[in-house]
Amino acid sequence: MKMSGKMSVKKRMICAALAVIGSAIATTARAQDQLPPPSPVEKLLAARASHVTEVTLDKNMLAFAAKFMAGKDSDKDREVSKMVQNLTGVYVREYDFNKDHLYTELELDALRKYMQDSDWSPMVKERSKGVVTGTDVYLKLVNGQVQGLYVLDAEDREIDLVLILGPIDVNNLSKLGGSFGIPKDAVKKAQKKVTQ
Repeated sequence: MKMSGKMSVKKRMICAALAVIGSAIATTARAQDQLPPPSPVEKLLAARASHVTEVTLDKNMLAFAAKFMAGKDSDKDREVSKMVQNLTGVYVREYDFNKDHLYTELELDALRKYMQDSDWSPMVKERSKGVVTGTDVYLKLVNGQVQGLYVLDAEDREIDLVLILGPIDVNNLSKLGGSFGIPKDAVKKAQKKVTQ
């Protein structure tokens, strides 16, 4: 009897340890699939912008949108519906300004650094000498598959931020342009640069 009592305590300790480890793994997985909080720089840009577009869709909202789009008549809507079914998040910010370059190079650098960690690899870095504008594309690769895309596109009077989490076919990326507030030009530019 004493032997089985000790085993019972040991089993409970092992089960408790496994539960803690499982919870930690699940929390880490969820954190990686969740949209990050906005960069502090975004508040500064929004304050200066003449027009701001903000779109934040988590996995549940995307699943709802995919079902809605699947019932549409358009081939494009059905294709977009298939693409978003497995996505875990879409985050779009578009800042329009009424004058050229109402943002600084330091602010753009802060937006770039916000996505730089071990999961994200810079794919494209486009700059023109003496000009603040430019385009950056980062990919999140998992086992050789694209599991995320981040685009920062800075024009004279506009900054577009697009973050898409989940499996992405970069060859069909431009089809997402115009859906969910994703700027057509930004994703077309990203697709062109990534597939070159």
